[in-house]
Amino acid sequence: MSADRETPFEKKVLDPCCGSRMMWLDRQHPDVIFGDRRSEVLTVNDRSHGNLGGMRTLCIEPDVMLDFRALPYQDDVFKLVSFDPPHLVRAGPKSWLAAKYGKLGPDWRDDLRRGFAECFRVLAPDGVLVFKWNETQVKVSEVLALTDVRPLFGHLSGRQGLTHWLVFMKPASDARCCV
Repeated sequence: MSADRETPFEKKVLDPCCGSRMMWLDRQHPDVIFGDRRSEVLTVNDRSHGNLGGMRTLCIEPDVMLDFRALPYQDDVFKLVSFDPPHLVRAGPKSWLAAKYGKLGPDWRDDLRRGFAECFRVLAPDGVLVFKWNETQVKVSEVLALTDVRPLFGHLSGRQGLTHWLVFMKPASDARCCV
């Protein structure tokens, strides 16, 4: 462990891909570090859902600029990690979906493998990882194959049941299980 990694002493929860914090009921919760590699305000075309004006604005304002593949925190520090990485492999560069959810790169399998490893590394023993995935373009089974840790349980939601919420727990007996 390098000495230059930050320790969030007062924070218990990490969201390393917060985007616009759309899934959070309290988008300013004091126990959460909201992180993302993007910090921007995007205005894009979108005529869906009766939006006659055709434009939408999305604000991505993380507390900390970070990359979920290389988290700047010590091992075993968070009680909860919320991992909602980008899930699109195909989306137009100015599309609302790409702006809202982010877009995976050509090495997405390696990126997600590294993301899972990092999330489990910073998670305390017996800590909980909540993983959200929409399988419109990539099946959740392909993503789960990228980590050795199996989810405890999950739930399908969203239109046509394509969004999965899965809950993992880092084993206490082997804190280095996932790295």
